[in-house]
Amino acid sequence: MDRYDDVVEETEQDVSLGEVRNVLTLEEIGNLAADGGQPAETLMNVVGLIAKRFRTDVCSAYLLEPDRANLVLAATVGLRKECIGNLRMEVHEGLTGLVAELVRPVAVEQVKQHPRFKYFRDAGEDAYQSFLGVPLIDRGVLQGVLVVQTIEARVFSENEIHMLTEAATQVAPVVSEARTLDRFIAPLQERLWALARNLWWSWDYNSTSLFLDLDPARWSELNHNPVALLNEIPLAKLETRAAELMLHSRVNYAYRRMLEYLEADRTWGAQRAGVLRPHPVAYFSAEFGLHESLPVYSGGLGVLAGDHIKSASDLDIPLVGIGLFYGQGYFRQRLDVGGWQREEYLKTDVNQMPMEVAIGKDGRPVVVEIETRSGRIRAKVWRVKVGRRELLLLDSDVEGNAPEDRELTSRLYGGDLRIRIRQELLLGVGGLRALKALGIIPGVLHLNEGHSGFAVLEAIRMRMEEEGISFEAAVPRVSREVVFTTHTPVPAGHDRFDAGLVEEHIGPLREALGLSQESLLGLGREYPNNADELFCMTVLALRLSRRANAVSALHAEVSRAMWTKLFRNKLEDDVPIGHITNGVHVPSWLAPQMFRLYDRHLGTDWHQRGSEAKIWLGIENVDDGELWETHLNLKSQLIEFVRRRAVAQAERRGESREVLQRLERVLSPDALTIGFARRFATYKRANLILTDIERLASMVNDPNRPVQFVFAGKAHPLDEPGKRVLQQIAELMRDPQFRDKFVFVEDYDINVGRHFVQGVDVWLNNPRRPLEASGTSGQKVVLNGGLNLSILDGWWAEAFDGMNGFAIGTGRTHSNLSVHDSRDGEDLMRALREQVIPLYYQRDRDGLPRGWIKRMKRTIRTLGWRFNADRMVMDYTLKCYVPAAGGTSSEMRANS
Repeated sequence: MDRYDDVVEETEQDVSLGEVRNVLTLEEIGNLAADGGQPAETLMNVVGLIAKRFRTDVCSAYLLEPDRANLVLAATVGLRKECIGNLRMEVHEGLTGLVAELVRPVAVEQVKQHPRFKYFRDAGEDAYQSFLGVPLIDRGVLQGVLVVQTIEARVFSENEIHMLTEAATQVAPVVSEARTLDRFIAPLQERLWALARNLWWSWDYNSTSLFLDLDPARWSELNHNPVALLNEIPLAKLETRAAELMLHSRVNYAYRRMLEYLEADRTWGAQRAGVLRPHPVAYFSAEFGLHESLPVYSGGLGVLAGDHIKSASDLDIPLVGIGLFYGQGYFRQRLDVGGWQREEYLKTDVNQMPMEVAIGKDGRPVVVEIETRSGRIRAKVWRVKVGRRELLLLDSDVEGNAPEDRELTSRLYGGDLRIRIRQELLLGVGGLRALKALGIIPGVLHLNEGHSGFAVLEAIRMRMEEEGISFEAAVPRVSREVVFTTHTPVPAGHDRFDAGLVEEHIGPLREALGLSQESLLGLGREYPNNADELFCMTVLALRLSRRANAVSALHAEVSRAMWTKLFRNKLEDDVPIGHITNGVHVPSWLAPQMFRLYDRHLGTDWHQRGSEAKIWLGIENVDDGELWETHLNLKSQLIEFVRRRAVAQAERRGESREVLQRLERVLSPDALTIGFARRFATYKRANLILTDIERLASMVNDPNRPVQFVFAGKAHPLDEPGKRVLQQIAELMRDPQFRDKFVFVEDYDINVGRHFVQGVDVWLNNPRRPLEASGTSGQKVVLNGGLNLSILDGWWAEAFDGMNGFAIGTGRTHSNLSVHDSRDGEDLMRALREQVIPLYYQRDRDGLPRGWIKRMKRTIRTLGWRFNADRMVMDYTLKCYVPAAGGTSSEMRANS
């Protein structure tokens, strides 16, 4: 029998709770402490006694961690014991956090109806309805929170609240001692959780390897999610595992490095972007691809946005990201036995994500509201830490919304035009209102594609209200602070809505702006008075932004031609759309083996100066054998990854044992390996390689110079032609001529992409020029020593110098698409046959392809500094952000 049972038996009487003068006495606490001997045991005895005296189903004590920003469950009766030391929350989370924030009691009869309610699944608190929490204060300093809960809904009286507060006063010294002695939460676990809650770990290999080593199998099964992993590991097991692997010093090292990173003040941004510190950049994007464990992205646009915010963190550019939280993310892809894509949507568990509820200036969770003609849309806001920066994600799954609106942010790029415009209304208008609720006044609005164009209208409304000015006066004041980036030269990529949808959703905002329907619609039309023209989000963004850019030099030319009608008083070359070519976040995509190689030869601070061309000159000093051996190691890892995925895919489809055994050995480390991974839109022409199927069969089956292909990518759920192209590729895995040389990997995501770009010999990119705005996957290959074989489109048109990769054709196009595609197909096969394959297999007496390695070094040296996200974000900062915020020291205009 526990000590608190003895005490209860000695003192319990048949009296009402209101007649009990004290829940606990100092003498009883002293007895429990003497019996327990240690603060941890004393606190367990105390909560047990309180639960019995107070006649509640649960009593728990939560302690403030040393950073005073987080609470950890230290003792409980009623919740799951394994959560002790594991269940954590920030002081801005949940009702318990609210008690700590307010430093006063909080009593709630029905917790699920409270806006601050947060469900902690693993705690086993599903059944409990009522909540009473009081602060634990010792000598005037908050130490933690004492909580009781009941299954039945219960209104706690003032007397009960007073009694529990008194009990907390008696218990507080025990809690204070426990915190001082650090008996409940080991530094190891505390620091691992600190790492897990900031996505900085995702681009720091030392941190990533810690979570991998804790449990390699579960790390893979949990899609490399450290929050989910730590939620599964009890403290005792964690300590045992850490001792076995001697992880303590590695954890401490990673934790210190993260703190140094977060606290550094001598940064590029501190020197060059100080004007943005009081009023940061608000970076709007419909998707953010930060890591595979946070599935709120679909492809290139999202990954670009993720890389942008990571580099803004590394450079210390004041910037906050605004996006949507998609509860089911983008779809999971599965191919059936016929190679046809099937979509599957899975619910994301927010408790397993590194997110916290955003708390506004009023101390309450931020909830934004937007009026439409058909009702009000509400959304809560999540906060995600991305190094030094933050990402805000709006989530419409809140009480008070209509059922259709609770599902509004469930899927990325799902549904019809009505869902799309409601998502974009929430992103733009809701995003700006979320910033205001948080006390963030942006100095620059950066619209990453037209999806967030409504944000500018809301910014104009706010300026009109704040300054008491008209719409006409507010427009130029806001527009000079707006940067717009367009990403697609494909007409279908620009959202267009009919007048009815626009009025239904923007009508209330239009009235607040003092505009007529036709005036508002004219802002989104190339010809404002053409009633038959649909409202285009890109046109709206171009009209209301002072600075607009494409994402490569060629894309800028195409964009100026596309939107000439919008600027009818200008020649095509004078259309005000410039370009900032995309880049990729180097630490996120560089293989650890290559990172270490660069450390040895470029200097240990190379990655902090990666945008400087001279840093990359050191690659020429790397021994050919060392570079080639590193590449072969990465290639072997890719092949093993592809084999595992291929076998798992076949098992799921119920393939025969014979097929499984064949897939276990598919692909050869000795064969030239060509990778293709991207969205399966028809203009990207994944099947261009199949133009001459007989020649292709001869090529891949050449015993002396074999070639093999790995493919991955998703077609949009509604893109039937794209799905047919995908099926065409997938079916090659069953063709006897190709089945050992072609593998399609399902469910393309950041993890699959990372393996591909780090391990392929050649990256194949053959879009129909000039429809590739930029493309960034080939830039990731550059960093890892792979070579590009690409149409001269997007970034490759300005990157290729004749010796740093391979070009397909000469940049020619043809007005007849059939002729265009046929010619490109012939050029692709010619490049493979005459350049790529011979150079790869030309070996010296040491077995090294010296000519190939020379191109590897050249591509790294000439492209590594140019096409990385640091250079890209520096360009945005110096050419867009600082001027938009009024931070330039000089600017002269010609007197015309």
